[in-house]
Amino acid sequence: MTKSASPKEFTKFSDLPYKRPDLQALQVTYTTLWERFDAATTAADVLDAVQDWNTLRTDYITMENLAETHFTQNVKDEIVKAEKQFYTDNSPTVTEWNEEVSKRLLQSPFRKDVEAKYGKLFLRRIEDSAKTFTPEIKQLLIDEANAGQEYTSLLAELEIEFRGEKYNLSGIRKFAEDTDRAVRREASEAQQQALLTVAETLDTLFDRLVKIRHEIAQKTGFTSFTEYRYTQMGRIEYTANDVAKFRAAVREFVVPIALKQHEKQAKRLGLSGLEEFYSFDESLNFPDGNPQPSAPEEGIIADTQTMYNELHPETGRFFAMMTEGGYMDLTTRPNKARGGYCTNFPGFGVPFIFSNFNGTSDDIRVLTHEAGHAFQVYCSSQEQPLLDYFWPTMEACEIHSMSMEFLTWDWMEKFFGKKTPQFRYAHLEEAVTFLPYACAIDEFQHWIYANPNASPQDRKAQWQAMERTYLPWRKYGNAPFNAAGALWQTQLHVYLYPFYYIDYALAQLCALQFWKRHQNKDTSALQDYIAICRIGGSKPFLEIVQAAHLQSPFEAATMKGIVTEAASWLDAQAV
Repeated sequence: MTKSASPKEFTKFSDLPYKRPDLQALQVTYTTLWERFDAATTAADVLDAVQDWNTLRTDYITMENLAETHFTQNVKDEIVKAEKQFYTDNSPTVTEWNEEVSKRLLQSPFRKDVEAKYGKLFLRRIEDSAKTFTPEIKQLLIDEANAGQEYTSLLAELEIEFRGEKYNLSGIRKFAEDTDRAVRREASEAQQQALLTVAETLDTLFDRLVKIRHEIAQKTGFTSFTEYRYTQMGRIEYTANDVAKFRAAVREFVVPIALKQHEKQAKRLGLSGLEEFYSFDESLNFPDGNPQPSAPEEGIIADTQTMYNELHPETGRFFAMMTEGGYMDLTTRPNKARGGYCTNFPGFGVPFIFSNFNGTSDDIRVLTHEAGHAFQVYCSSQEQPLLDYFWPTMEACEIHSMSMEFLTWDWMEKFFGKKTPQFRYAHLEEAVTFLPYACAIDEFQHWIYANPNASPQDRKAQWQAMERTYLPWRKYGNAPFNAAGALWQTQLHVYLYPFYYIDYALAQLCALQFWKRHQNKDTSALQDYIAICRIGGSKPFLEIVQAAHLQSPFEAATMKGIVTEAASWLDAQAV
């Protein structure tokens, strides 16, 4: 396998060779690598060993990512489930072997030479990784992954009966945008009744996860899982207190704007006001229907290719590679995992986009969002020397994805025709009104891990308090699962990727700055965007923000200024 395949050299996704790693052979290779670090007498010896370690990790992660992708494509396929389970059971041991390398590298007399070649951030990440792992937690990591896999399968396999047809959670979502209010209400009721059938299992699974994570934190010497996770996620420039201040600014500046926008939405839909506006109304933005893609999937892909050809030569080449190689799975189908994501197969130098098209504007937004991720790792994997620098930390990753959504605004007519002004309005509105929800999820998670012994009912009561604080317009009339305080249980990040959510809010404020620059015809905006894609993870979050010539989202003035400007733009639109 090679680090960076060109579009002419790559293999199609369907032909990518998968081979389960031979653990015995892998252990021998790692043992030899440890011995090389121990015996190194020159900087060149250590630097050569670092490169070989990079190759070793790249090959393993490539196979692991392939197995994970195959699993999400069909969670009931027993063969791919077995491969997924292999990594669940054995990756903690491979992590232990990698930590043995890290230990030797950090203690090496040639550490400064490694720092000179690869930068301080590489060694900082290795140090933090060492803090968050001890062999004592290996079984806990396996247990955590197993619980997460149960969650993924549980909701992927959930069947919702609606008007004589069966849908999964992704498929039923399109009815939330139906112009017939009775259809919206009935679809919501069907979804809620299906969720009630797994409510107890969801509670049990999350109880297990919280206990596992609390024990992981204790065994690694952290005061809480919150502290553990901040270290693990590479949040080296800000603390939980900084995030709390960010949430306070959202409560002050954004929640009132979001409340006003929902009042306007209710009136657009012909309701007297928020007193008649229910949760099943929230997804419909316009009484004559939300903008929908005018073409089927094949047409969307063709139009997207044209869009990226015209945006920039590099984005055109990138998307051609994705299309020709089959590096996208966009169609909703039974037993496919929910949501959308981007991953990569670093040994082959290619990314992969996973989504669930359902005929709504989300199809375009998710595709451009995930294409932003994919383009970033496509660029950085050709520029950066180490696997560690292919991806930045999560909040920086989301700058690339969310900003791509706005940088492609000029081509939205291809997908939405005469309804493009409505699409842009709804897109920007949702970018702003999303911020309170992201903060609700984040504050809720901080509470969860500060109270690891809380009961399921305690958690649901706390979530209800979060909704009152951050989502004051929210009202449930026919949604018993959500009304009981369980909405957060369908937010997969809470179960699978704890504390990975405020990242979206931080990145959104950066993306909105790109939106502003785009509105102002700033031709350097795209150049800055591509530049930070190439940077990858070689800089921490706030340095990437600075490199893009953006203002820090932690500054209250940044938030107030950009959301006020967005609100003014929304007020000026005739929709």
